[in-house]
Amino acid sequence: MRFGLLGPLTVHDDAGGLRPLNSAKGRALLAALLLRPNRVVPVEVLKAALWGERAPASANASLYNHVTRLRRTLGADDDGRLRSAAPGYLLRVGPGELDSDAFTAAVRRAREAYAHEDWAAVVREAGVAAGLWRGRPLDGLPEEVSEALEAQPFVRQLEEERLQLLEWRYDAELRLGRPGGLAPELSRLVAEHPLRESFHRQLMLVLRRTGRQAEALSVFHALRRRLVDELGVEPGAAVQEAYQEVLREDPQPEARVPAQGAARNQGAAPEGAALAVSGGAAIAALGGAADAAPGGAAVGASGGAAEAAPGSEAAPESAAADPADPAPRPAQLPPPPVPFLGRDAQVAVLHEALAPRAGRPATAVVSGMAGVGKSALAVHVAHGLRERYPDGQLFLNLHGANPGGAPLSALQALEALLRDLGVPGGRVPDDVDAASALFRSTLAGSRVLLVLDDAAGAAQVRPLLPADPGCAVLVTSRPPLAALDGAVHLPLARLAERDSVALIGTVSGQGRVAADSPAVRRLAELCGQLPLALRVVAARLAARRALTVEALVELLDGQDGRLDHLEYDDLSVRRSLAVAYDALVASERPADRDAALALRRMGALDLPVYETALTARLMETGVRRAGAALDRLVDVALLEEVALGRYAPHDLVRDFARELAVRHEDAAERAATVRRGVEWFAARAAQSVRTFLPASRYRALRLADEPAEAAPPFAGAEEAFAWGDRELPALRGLVARHIHAGGVRDAAVTLVRLLVPYLEQRGRTQEMAELSRLARDAAREAGDARAEMVAMSDLAGAYFMSGRYEKALGLIDGAIARSRLLGDDEWLQRVLGNRGLLLYVLGRHEESAAAQEEALAYAHRLGDDHAVAICLSHLGNLYELTDARKAIEYHRRSLEAGVRLESARLQQTARCNIGCAHLMLGEPEAAVGHFEAALRPLDGVTDWHTVSESRLGLIRALRGLARTERAAHECEALLDLAEMRGDAYTAGKARYEYGHVLRALGRTAESGEQWRLSLAALDGTDAAVLPELRSLV
Repeated sequence: MRFGLLGPLTVHDDAGGLRPLNSAKGRALLAALLLRPNRVVPVEVLKAALWGERAPASANASLYNHVTRLRRTLGADDDGRLRSAAPGYLLRVGPGELDSDAFTAAVRRAREAYAHEDWAAVVREAGVAAGLWRGRPLDGLPEEVSEALEAQPFVRQLEEERLQLLEWRYDAELRLGRPGGLAPELSRLVAEHPLRESFHRQLMLVLRRTGRQAEALSVFHALRRRLVDELGVEPGAAVQEAYQEVLREDPQPEARVPAQGAARNQGAAPEGAALAVSGGAAIAALGGAADAAPGGAAVGASGGAAEAAPGSEAAPESAAADPADPAPRPAQLPPPPVPFLGRDAQVAVLHEALAPRAGRPATAVVSGMAGVGKSALAVHVAHGLRERYPDGQLFLNLHGANPGGAPLSALQALEALLRDLGVPGGRVPDDVDAASALFRSTLAGSRVLLVLDDAAGAAQVRPLLPADPGCAVLVTSRPPLAALDGAVHLPLARLAERDSVALIGTVSGQGRVAADSPAVRRLAELCGQLPLALRVVAARLAARRALTVEALVELLDGQDGRLDHLEYDDLSVRRSLAVAYDALVASERPADRDAALALRRMGALDLPVYETALTARLMETGVRRAGAALDRLVDVALLEEVALGRYAPHDLVRDFARELAVRHEDAAERAATVRRGVEWFAARAAQSVRTFLPASRYRALRLADEPAEAAPPFAGAEEAFAWGDRELPALRGLVARHIHAGGVRDAAVTLVRLLVPYLEQRGRTQEMAELSRLARDAAREAGDARAEMVAMSDLAGAYFMSGRYEKALGLIDGAIARSRLLGDDEWLQRVLGNRGLLLYVLGRHEESAAAQEEALAYAHRLGDDHAVAICLSHLGNLYELTDARKAIEYHRRSLEAGVRLESARLQQTARCNIGCAHLMLGEPEAAVGHFEAALRPLDGVTDWHTVSESRLGLIRALRGLARTERAAHECEALLDLAEMRGDAYTAGKARYEYGHVLRALGRTAESGEQWRLSLAALDGTDAAVLPELRSLV
């Protein structure tokens, strides 16, 4: 078997056939194992590769499934190729099976041959390596997976080894006198690596030795211009030697190949070479006489020396400034932040963006919320760029978010910058445009880096931008400054978890924090992974040796008062956020005052994400005005627009907004705001009810007491499901926080009732139980018997779907009693039918029949055709026990009613039940077709309970037909769906079936593991397979 990492991930069997890797998570798993071949890869590393920092609760079981599938792909079910070994898994890779190992071995042999000047061997080994290289290593692996596996150093090492190998090969070909055919390859490499001198040197020699002297000279001059313009250095000694060969009339094919390490990609100019910098006048203004370059090189002006042949000794005397009145050479950067952790990708982006370039000065803007680390990043990057900008580094705080003060005006900023460049205060014009022109003139021809910290807006920054392409500007700002044309914009987000943990550990002191401690990860989470907050908690830990991480977590874990604990000395998260809010309140612009109101109203409702329409409802204003307010909150970095029309505050901004709501709005105002928000969601949920349920009495019952507020309808089931999936996490928190509050309770109970059809059809049984329990308790507190009855029925439905039938029956009996007391025949009919179904699955068949007959009688009396069809379906289930043919007749009548009533759920349920009846008759072939029909969605509507039962029935039918491979596939698909929903009961039933399938395939060890997992999932339920499982395990 052969594994390929040099390019897209591949697996070939011994015969050379390509093994399919269709699953993205399967590829991530294999990559994680191959990056550590023949070593145990911990489960935590594998989970991070598959799910990042948000692994589901079922991750361990799901990981086992992915490992099982990978074993099957590798054909390694029983050969020990992929085995579990505490604390994870180990993939055995034999010698020569991994292409990266073979590549590295070829590189090593080529290096040895190069050192011994065995040029033929160098070419041979380079060819072996080239045959293995298919592209960038791990190409196609998602960036987040690569980061989780820390694969970038591995990738960079291989890429560098490949480039080194190419250099050796071209040197060898030149020494062997075979320059022909190399020019196209080297031309491409020169374009791809414009600062790699060795490829330029080799291309020059190849061109010269094939009679193309002019092109060789052009390559040299292009390289020299680039090095001088971008790095301020001359080409290295090896390139200079090649240049001399190109100049000679008769090329010397035997010119020496430089020793390893002699050719460099960047660095100091060779001793005695001139370092040319354009703009003599600007040098005088910035630093007086020319500075001495390393090794005695002179810094010269443009014209003359800069155009001389490489190696000239000095610049002309006219370039030097009058030393009588020297101005300071600015070096104003604050000390680099220590420690500086993470942000590798952002640092690389800024280094690229701020590289000197022809045509215009480079400009970059780092934006983000208060405390996110903008200034630290800018100063860190600026220190790394000092050598590129030898004429000085200017740093100016523009006070865009200055507590209690106004930002610097553009003229004030220009006065400060010109003064720092040596221009007397009396020479600075009073006009902004004139001062800006003087600033640009002063910087002309120089290489200066300008860092403008805490900018208020683009209008403040524009007059401060130099015009010379040798300069660069790095701006930090809370607003994104999108109106600043030509700039590279870098929005800064929170730190990654591992960098947050490392920052706490480093600042708090050696040994104070264990990197793998769950408590420190929780502490980073409670700080929102915001660098300012992380530094505060780390400083507190450093200052108080008795304070533990666990104790600090406990302090911060209370939702109220978290910001009180995020202050230390002059560091304060609250003060940093208050600057932006206070400026909005003090502003005379209506949009700013609206933004302040919007933030307070958000604090009252307290959600992770807001839509424009919801914000308009909270503010009691129009959508356009609310949109303008939200945009202002984005501008001042108190919100982030995470999708079009959807806005998210940082966790600590949520805390701050809650404080504002309590401080500036009374209890009645806050309650009214919350009610408006709950009713807005309830109106959307009502539209989902209309989408999921066909017109019927049951739908009318669900829609009782829906809010008067109209909401736009959903385009179809897919859109309604997407809405529910997106909003459910926020709605759970909203209901839990406010359902017991006076003035909100009835609206929250109604919201839960309207969400149940979505929860039921999506199979979100845990959330359905949680919300229904809250609604029942709140209705009981309020003395609302009807609402309590509905919530009890919904809670019973959640228990039924999770296999807790006895608990469900107790709730249903309570709902029946209340519906009789209330005289609510419509609800009574429904809960009687549900009672019959529960008694059926509990094996109490006579009681079930009595309940179903009573439910059917009520349905006929009410004229409810939809209810009649459901009763027929339930009675058909009962007949399966005694007369399966008659059962099929009942199910067909239910199917016909479903077609007539246009109810997708009735039709799918009937198909599933017909399939089950055929299984009872010992007719698995007939059953397969009905189960497959039940699994086809109608009008985009899919009911999870019906889908899961249909797939379980299909698996049983396939087992009966000995189609075990397909049965295994269906088990895996059902497990994925169940785990995605957190449905442990369905997953447990699927694992029971999967165990039987695996045993039929001869995989006895895996079947036993599936049964053990099944028993763990089903224990505590009323599942009928529990006695058998206990005996199997």
